[in-house]
Amino acid sequence: MSASAEERMKKACENLVREFAKVRTGQANPAMLDSVMVDYYGTPTAIGQVATISVPDARTLGVSPWEKHMIPVVDKAIRASGLGLNPSTEGSMIRVILPPLTEERRKELAKVCKGLAEEARVAVRNIRRDENDSIKKQVKDESLSQDQEKKLLEAMQKLTDRYIAEVDKSFAVKEKEILTV
Repeated sequence: MSASAEERMKKACENLVREFAKVRTGQANPAMLDSVMVDYYGTPTAIGQVATISVPDARTLGVSPWEKHMIPVVDKAIRASGLGLNPSTEGSMIRVILPPLTEERRKELAKVCKGLAEEARVAVRNIRRDENDSIKKQVKDESLSQDQEKKLLEAMQKLTDRYIAEVDKSFAVKEKEILTV
């Protein structure tokens, strides 16, 4: 069993946490705007690279572009992002007030998170499959004994179970965060 398999599984779980941060829960989180791209001198650029994003209160994001001429560009990019946000400009700051989530929207977001969690589980299982194939190939090439194969396959299954449990735990936390008012 290689250390790279565990590292890859860990990265799959970390990616899931990053994806969960982008899902709106009614609580303001700067990571919600990570996917928003603005046109910065003709180049699509992440909003975090042209502005400071702050959280003045639980349901408001403050976006302060570093260059004054970027205010309307950033405002337009947030509106066009598909996140359902309606920013308002106040001087050199753009305020993004998060509307309260309806029960229907909460259930929709929970389904999105469930899909993200399932993608992470599949990624972990694919890593296990690749590693198991590698182990079986080594047995076929006679560089591993069958006893070693059995131990390595069992260890890989335990590792897989551990990371699947981590995915499930992350999903449960996010689902509770979404569904509770």
